[in-house]
Amino acid sequence: MATLRIAFCGTPEFAVPSLRRLAERPEFSVEAVITQPDRPRGRGQHVSSPPVKEAALEIGLHVYQPETIKSESSQEFLKRIAPDAVVIIAYGQIIPARLLTIPRLGWINLHGSLLPRYRGAAPIHWAIANGEILTGLTTMQIDAGMDTGPALLRREVEIGPDETSPELAARMSAIGAELIAETLLRFDRKEISPAPQQENNATSAPILKKENGRINWKLPAQQIYNRMRGFTPWPGSYATFRGQTCHLWGRPEPNSDAKTPIARGEIVPASKEIYIACGEGTRLHLESIQIEGRKKISAHEFANGARVTPGEAFS
Repeated sequence: MATLRIAFCGTPEFAVPSLRRLAERPEFSVEAVITQPDRPRGRGQHVSSPPVKEAALEIGLHVYQPETIKSESSQEFLKRIAPDAVVIIAYGQIIPARLLTIPRLGWINLHGSLLPRYRGAAPIHWAIANGEILTGLTTMQIDAGMDTGPALLRREVEIGPDETSPELAARMSAIGAELIAETLLRFDRKEISPAPQQENNATSAPILKKENGRINWKLPAQQIYNRMRGFTPWPGSYATFRGQTCHLWGRPEPNSDAKTPIARGEIVPASKEIYIACGEGTRLHLESIQIEGRKKISAHEFANGARVTPGEAFS
């Protein structure tokens, strides 16, 4: 069987295991890697390269970084390398329809959910935030819609009860590397066919915004904890105390199902522990806190330093 010529299109760390897997297997020839331009990042706004670029250069692959994939030069570049397939994983730009027909097998996407559930930019984050215990990966041919293309293969992945989005993403990226390789080979051999997604089962996973991290104390403690896990590391989970924004970390208090007569968000000291009243009579065991502009400290240190008085609450 002839070697499959691949163009790889991706940006974040999640895509790196797939790039490495395709580059090391003799069935594939990665002709080029397309990724986002180097950009300023972090507090210091130092210009840095995307993880996919760093991995590609380490392997010795050609890297192409168009400001926009919609440009005429991008179209000419793809026509010149004439790939059998373009693998696209979390690239970060919408692909124009005129580019989709250039590769013989189309653009094959690895998406971090069991499509059509959790279409969008943050499927792993929202699956955890919504309390899912099962998610997965889907490979599909992309079309002009947002994650609406016909599916090829799926793999289910269980979500651990305390797993955060970075931890789950790392596991899923390793599983996805094998799945994308299997998809390409079996699709080329005509062992699998694209299957339309069931639109009536579709849900969305929109890009995260700062306000998603604000804690709603009306929710039960378990739901707040799920959102803490899902929104790690950004936007995190935060509330306001004495007019200052505080990022909070904690977990539900076990067996706290008695209806508490105190206001939701109220701080409840108990010996050396700190609890926060939540919805449905539940309580969150506060473990650590970071007041804006300060270092992260334990909940016990916070209570001692802040001299919390009865009735004080996180808004």
